[in-house]
Amino acid sequence: MNDDGKNASSEGYFVLLGFSNWPHLEIVLFVIILIFYLMTLIGNLFIMILSYLDAHLHTPMYFFLSNLSFLDLCYTTSSIPQLLVNLWGPEKTISYISCMIQLYFSLALGTTECVLLVVMSYDRYAAVCRPLHYAVLMNPRFCHLLAVASWVSGFTTSALHSSFTFWVPLCGHRQMDHFFCEVPALLRLSCVDTSVNELTLLIMSSIFVLIPLILILSSYGAVARAVLRMKSTTGLQRAFGTCGAHLMVVSLFFIPVICVYLQPPSGKSQDQGKFIALFYTVVTPSLNPLIYTLRNKDVRGAVWRLIGKKRPLHS
Repeated sequence: MNDDGKNASSEGYFVLLGFSNWPHLEIVLFVIILIFYLMTLIGNLFIMILSYLDAHLHTPMYFFLSNLSFLDLCYTTSSIPQLLVNLWGPEKTISYISCMIQLYFSLALGTTECVLLVVMSYDRYAAVCRPLHYAVLMNPRFCHLLAVASWVSGFTTSALHSSFTFWVPLCGHRQMDHFFCEVPALLRLSCVDTSVNELTLLIMSSIFVLIPLILILSSYGAVARAVLRMKSTTGLQRAFGTCGAHLMVVSLFFIPVICVYLQPPSGKSQDQGKFIALFYTVVTPSLNPLIYTLRNKDVRGAVWRLIGKKRPLHS
């Protein structure tokens, strides 16, 4: 291969510029991101451990929520430790192999989350709209099958799309204007026409972002109609509580992802893209446990049982 067509693998590393345009912000960002990362670790581990230990939480909803918590842990860990290292010191490099691994896992886990959120919306639809058939519809075997399908679809899709991205010639360009290895940022480094890659990215994003979003909104449209017909105030509040929390999580994840992946890489400010990506890689995973557990009587009851105390009447 000649020098004009050489890839970054021959150089062995990339330089992640990240937020180096704002050196005075790097320490502030380091502290803020570290706090959010610790919140993500603690909050999601709390949900996973509590769901495992308390028999009352051995339900489809908390099974899928545990999957989401584990996914968020993996997703943030695939990029945030590298970002913290780069923010703290002058060295902002990442090896070519590490970059490819990071790209693969971030894409796989992001795609898995899109599918898993559809599964969770179907679970809420079955619970609210088909309560008499819920136990049959969401039997343990089917729940495990849905979870496995979510993970397999994400990792398979990422393998196909990542390998397609790896073949793009980067022509020795090593400075990536992002804080982690992401498809749009890598395509900007190419010295050849990437319109086919951009079209592939748009198609894949439409399949795994827009279609899941349409299915989720359809599920909650049916849930909303069923909830409005309810005569029980308690049932109404409970349905709105669990479904409202899920819709908030869906909004926090899908809106920034759509802003990044459903536009061509040249169609937006690179700095804007970095801050949007920072939101869905750092902020959203840390808020999910809070959204699902705040004002959640099941979780509060499980905590009281775990510490061996009787739950107060007002909780």
